[in-house]
Amino acid sequence: MTILRTTLLGLLAAIPLAAGLAACSPLSAINALSSGSASQVTRGLAYGPLPRQKLDVYAPKIRTGPVPVVVFFYGGNWTTGERADYAFVGHALAARGYLAVIADYRLYPDVHYPEILQDAARAVAWAAMESRRHGGDPTRLFVMGHSAGAYNAAMLALDASLLARHGMHPHDLRGWIGLAGPYDFLPIENTTTRPVFFYPDTPAASQPIHHVTADAPPALLIAPTPGKDKLVNPLRNTGGLANALRALNRPVTETYFDKVSHTTLVASLASPLRMLAPTLDAVSAFIDANSKVDTVPTRKKMGAGAGTDGREIPATPPRPAMAQSAATQAGVARAHDKTPAP
Repeated sequence: MTILRTTLLGLLAAIPLAAGLAACSPLSAINALSSGSASQVTRGLAYGPLPRQKLDVYAPKIRTGPVPVVVFFYGGNWTTGERADYAFVGHALAARGYLAVIADYRLYPDVHYPEILQDAARAVAWAAMESRRHGGDPTRLFVMGHSAGAYNAAMLALDASLLARHGMHPHDLRGWIGLAGPYDFLPIENTTTRPVFFYPDTPAASQPIHHVTADAPPALLIAPTPGKDKLVNPLRNTGGLANALRALNRPVTETYFDKVSHTTLVASLASPLRMLAPTLDAVSAFIDANSKVDTVPTRKKMGAGAGTDGREIPATPPRPAMAQSAATQAGVARAHDKTPAP
């Protein structure tokens, strides 16, 4: 959180009216400056029996019928994070006409991989079953995340064993959105991350890159321009996963923004910081394109990717997907899950 706090406070210092919020955390300040006038918020809904298994729902105040549902997972290196800190994401998505679900999940040291992912899967299952009560259309369901949360979203979209525990399949997702996500990070260099994944005995199955199949749902992968992200290598992670998806003819949009860092990419969803990058516009375009009744996933022909200044981003050679039986993956999940499926 130190990098996040320093970076966001620097940005907020340049925004009029932010001076009075200097004593707040950077995310609290962003939330205070973000309009929630278009949202109807329901907080503290339980998607499981444990204290961290709760979520908030942000619904558009004005809607003519059921709307697409987006389940968002925040980052924090799987060790920190609170759903209330990301109210600005819920307000931004609701203002664009979507039902946003912001979910907490258990964190290390209380749990490890894959229990963290099992919480994420439970939250998505809740959205599939309960979102209609809040004005959502569960047949137009998306998952989205930033940093560690983008990893969570990627694994739900690619590793079929996670949703299978809840009678679901990645096909039930219209698409998934990853912001600066780590999708291929072995060997683990970050010392905080290592114990989350049992390093050095980290299973290869923990990596999203190894779960790419010809059934993967459409993906929108957004990252800072290579060189701008000091925490997650965009070429290896965003570029590498995009290449692996394209190699199997899966629809993927790969976008890089020049004026954001790892931390400010998600902050650019907030109304006071949208001048940094058109992140919300890109997310909205993707959701709308994949929410149509007659949507048929097709491969999007793209080059290696381009930054907002038109410069080509060099491609990362695709890594072959690792074959794993669904039974093996499900066995690993069951061995670590300490809460029953709903």
